[in-house]
Amino acid sequence: MPAPAPAPTKPAQPLARDWKEYHRLAAQRLVMANPDRTFMGTVSDPLKGIPILEVELNGDGSVRQIKVQRRPRPADAQHTTQLAIDAVRRAAPFPPVSHLPKPWAYTEVFLFQDDDRFKPRTLDD
Repeated sequence: MPAPAPAPTKPAQPLARDWKEYHRLAAQRLVMANPDRTFMGTVSDPLKGIPILEVELNGDGSVRQIKVQRRPRPADAQHTTQLAIDAVRRAAPFPPVSHLPKPWAYTEVFLFQDDDRFKPRTLDD
């Protein structure tokens, strides 16, 4: 009887050299984990909502806490804050941060269009 095939493993996540590089890796991970909820084209004007989240991490890249830094102003865009939080949870765990200086946290601005799809502001540079 042949030996069972080894269980598939997750690909290793790259280690960032600094927080700037980490921020870009985390934004790319947000897009990869939320393909049907993101867009990569030109940002429309005006945007539906712009929630800002601070993501506090554990050394292994798991999410310790998510803090809302800014909620969108329009009443019909308040739900985008929860959509952003859910997107972060789907993308977790992020690459490890234990080799980076503390605090182990980064802030992301979520740019939401009318169809409730978002683009991390980090990737709009």
